[in-house]
Amino acid sequence: MAVLELRPAGLYCPAGDFYIDPWRPVERAVLTHAHADHARRGHARYLAQRDALGVLRARLGPVSIDAAGYGEVTTIGAARVSLHPAGHVLGSSQVRVEVAGETWVVTGDYKLDADPTCTAFEPVRAHVLITESTFGLPIYRWAPPARLFAEIDDWWRGNAAAGRPSVVYAYAFGKAQRILAGVDASIGPIVCHGAVEVLNRCYREAGVRLPATLTVQGTARSADRAALAGALVVAPPSAQSTPWLRRFPDASDAFASGWMQLRGARRRRSVDRGFVMSDHADWPGLLRAIEASGAACVYATHGYAAALSRYLCDRGLDARTFDTREFDAQYTGEQDAAAPAELPAPGEDARPTEAVADA
Repeated sequence: MAVLELRPAGLYCPAGDFYIDPWRPVERAVLTHAHADHARRGHARYLAQRDALGVLRARLGPVSIDAAGYGEVTTIGAARVSLHPAGHVLGSSQVRVEVAGETWVVTGDYKLDADPTCTAFEPVRAHVLITESTFGLPIYRWAPPARLFAEIDDWWRGNAAAGRPSVVYAYAFGKAQRILAGVDASIGPIVCHGAVEVLNRCYREAGVRLPATLTVQGTARSADRAALAGALVVAPPSAQSTPWLRRFPDASDAFASGWMQLRGARRRRSVDRGFVMSDHADWPGLLRAIEASGAACVYATHGYAAALSRYLCDRGLDARTFDTREFDAQYTGEQDAAAPAELPAPGEDARPTEAVADA
């Protein structure tokens, strides 16, 4: 029996009778992190890393969550489960599952770049590794964080000198806080959309240092508004072209995403600038993480899984994919009636997926 297998509700551990990031309601869910595509409502009981609790409760409401520190072993049935840093967002984890001496690791989403808002990625040794592959193509290579934030600071500084606000669109959980922690806050005031500020509070309560931020509600007076002419405004992508932005006339806008590396992405987003910034591993990062795991068998999923698997196979690894079409369809809001495939045993074929999640 495999340590983990794919069932209609998601990735299942028979020895422990639990699921990892299930997409249908189950009795017990072990979560890699609190992004909505991995942490859903409706499960009877959750296990998550301690730092993720604030965000999980803000998003899921009053649910039953067991908290574990990194490296702490929890015995569930006949399985030994531990969570290890993934470096993706606050409280993000790789899930290590050991059954009868065999170890499987599920990476969840992860990155290897330095990020002061979450615990850095740590490689975990495994017999079998299940890795995300969101950016699993050689074209995806991120610049060092210092260079990225120098670009953002230069853009903001130039706009501030011209008396223009700088609006940067970034996902409210993870990427927004990474921007806040990485920019030079001495350039000017920083305003956050309400959806971002709610999660900023969770980060601060978890001990993450972020610069002082303002909200629109806290800057109602005309004198306050005038002072924001050179502000950095951090907002989720959903705020683009909404009445909320009228408070920042003549703003220069930008979008922060790994997809900005694609030709024409900035034009499709209708923004002045695009910053290539992702909370997922780039191609070299994926390869380093896979090698560091020492896994004899690798399953790629959630992204360019087929391309990554072919590359690994060409280099002598036993690499496979498994089908997450139901997961990806629910994540994008589409319907997909296809039943998930069973996870094949090492050496057997599996159906590939090219579905790509937002990053």
